[in-house]
Amino acid sequence: MSPVGNVEMFRLTRQVRFSVNPFGPDSKEGANSFASVPSGEGLCLFLALTIGVTGPLDPDTGFVVNVMEIDRQARDHTVPLLAEYIRRRFRDGRAVSLSDLAALLHEARGVLEGRLATARVGCLYLALNPYRTLAIWPEDTTVMLFSEKFEFAATHTLWNSRFSPEENAEMFGKCANPTGHGHNYVLEVKVRCPVAREDWRIARFQQIVEEAFLSRVDHRNLNLDVPQFAEAIPSVENLAVMAWRCLQGRLAPAVLEEVAIWETDKTCCVYRPETAHSGTPDNAS
Repeated sequence: MSPVGNVEMFRLTRQVRFSVNPFGPDSKEGANSFASVPSGEGLCLFLALTIGVTGPLDPDTGFVVNVMEIDRQARDHTVPLLAEYIRRRFRDGRAVSLSDLAALLHEARGVLEGRLATARVGCLYLALNPYRTLAIWPEDTTVMLFSEKFEFAATHTLWNSRFSPEENAEMFGKCANPTGHGHNYVLEVKVRCPVAREDWRIARFQQIVEEAFLSRVDHRNLNLDVPQFAEAIPSVENLAVMAWRCLQGRLAPAVLEEVAIWETDKTCCVYRPETAHSGTPDNAS
């Protein structure tokens, strides 16, 4: 929430889930928006579009905009636009690149703008699968934001040698167990990439993340096997810093935007130095 003049501005996001049969007829049928509307029939492409809007609060409703109206406008105008484009390309036997999708998202944003009362449409995030997302924002049509999640497993002990055993136990609890404990971590890497660079490849991006970071920590004892933690405590915060330093400058022509590491489904650290801040929003608004 941020003030503009004397008016408080709120940021709201809404996800719209839908399925597209690339070779099937146009259809708006479906009654379960939690899963997918249109529902699709048979094997379909499942997509999830997150729409970010910004605006003042309506004192009569307590809404920036009624989310049911976001759903209606998206399903009436944006989803058909995306679905028709996908069907046309598939039927023509043509691939759909990330640059194509970024351009399509900008078009979809333009279709939505002005249809949601006083709210301004901001970022659009398209989940291409549960672990990969593409985003655009209105301020810059020359770049897209791409993110992908990776997993790794590691053990560590949270222990400060300057503390007494009692102090370590008080500070770190069970995590101070001298023989260690493990986590199945999830790493999310977000990059900014020029829309015009068709030579940027996801497979190469994955290979760099694997070689530069994952190979150093996966199935390792962080305290004993990773030089970065010879002195530093292998907390999720310090692990995120390590990931950033391992990846920064290696992903050209993309530029590292931020890294996030989930230690558990309840604990996550997002790291992006202030010097790396690009002016892109922290969420889909």
